[in-house]
Amino acid sequence: MPTITAFENSPDRGKGQARDTRVRWALEEVGLPCDVRLVSFAAMKDPAHLALHPFGQIPTYEDGDLALFESGAIVLHIAERHDGLLPKDANARSRAIAWIFAALNTLEPPIVEFGMAMLFERDKSWYEERLRVLKDRVRIRLGELSRRLGEAEWLDGAFSAGDLMMVTVLRRLNASRLLEEYPDLSAYVARGEARPAFRRAFDAQLAVFTAASTGK
Repeated sequence: MPTITAFENSPDRGKGQARDTRVRWALEEVGLPCDVRLVSFAAMKDPAHLALHPFGQIPTYEDGDLALFESGAIVLHIAERHDGLLPKDANARSRAIAWIFAALNTLEPPIVEFGMAMLFERDKSWYEERLRVLKDRVRIRLGELSRRLGEAEWLDGAFSAGDLMMVTVLRRLNASRLLEEYPDLSAYVARGEARPAFRRAFDAQLAVFTAASTGK
């Protein structure tokens, strides 16, 4: 049984934004149980954790003599070794993997920069101007993704690890309501959130925050 790490007290207040959600969801999709080791912010900088994740983040993944960091690498590892997240056809499989990279490399950077500005730069004199620039950058990517998705249910045929990763990235826009400008993408995210495996992963992360906040 693999072991993953997650926040002891998640800064997202259990809303499923922390990146361990991606790994939890992937494990749920393939029916693979895991142990979860909760780590504090201080413990994330300890040598023992840095040996697993050199940048002092979560999640990490340990299974036997294998230790991985980075949520995309972990999800891909799970998807390659268990049925349910990658197509059998070789070309379709490669396209699904390409969508994992697209979510992490093309969509997530401008979305994260936009979100960080909203959280930490509101008191700056240039905040409104910068926010408009960042919002427009996100809109460009959302428009491109929307045109590609069209009326399809998922990005390339059946649900895959590419969709799993894309949905988790797009969910980072929940607080901004920017996604509401793209009804097809909003519906796409809703379909991902409606999957039983996602609900189980979300509930597991929320339970950790609820227990931490109530002291139970």
